[in-house]
Amino acid sequence: MSFEHIAPHYDWMERLLAGERLQHMREAWLEKLKGCRRILSVGEGHGRFAAACTARFPEAELTCLDASPRMLAQARQRTLRPGENCRWVEADILEWIQVERYDAIVTCFSLDCFSPGQLAAVVAKLASCATDEACWLVADFAVPADGAARWRAQLVHALMYGFFRIVTGLPARRLTPPDELLRAQGFSLCGRRVTEWGLLQSDWWRRTGR
Repeated sequence: MSFEHIAPHYDWMERLLAGERLQHMREAWLEKLKGCRRILSVGEGHGRFAAACTARFPEAELTCLDASPRMLAQARQRTLRPGENCRWVEADILEWIQVERYDAIVTCFSLDCFSPGQLAAVVAKLASCATDEACWLVADFAVPADGAARWRAQLVHALMYGFFRIVTGLPARRLTPPDELLRAQGFSLCGRRVTEWGLLQSDWWRRTGR
């Protein structure tokens, strides 16, 4: 899976197709990171979450992990301001060897990239480097339970997954909700915001101690 080819175009594609909708989901629970000293953003991409996070919490240490060098280069450009404390890790999350623990995990539009088996491995790996009372912010696509909203979401997902499988080699063929995987790792859902007829979802999860 590689986003290298579309990295130069990702900004305009997102703005053309979604405007500021995805960014609103990335920032929906940003205030819940207040007090977190060490934050890990996985699949950071073009850096729009990193820019918002460092602007709001310049004292926190933000580690951004992404497999695409071009995406990380864009993210760096977005966060080149005095006082910002960012670390950049170029790695495939499935191969990344974590050695530190974090007060917060952030996954913005990245968990939807993985097949069910891969997603289970990713959630387990990230949970293992989260502290006992860590929070986890998840912004992603979703599929409503029924009705016209569900049909609309299924059409959007079919187009989206088809495009990214061709262009990036995306392993996922459909969305796998991470909820049960997060619960199995000791996280509880504390808040959920849904928009765009249920197509977009932003969650605040918290680990209550282990």
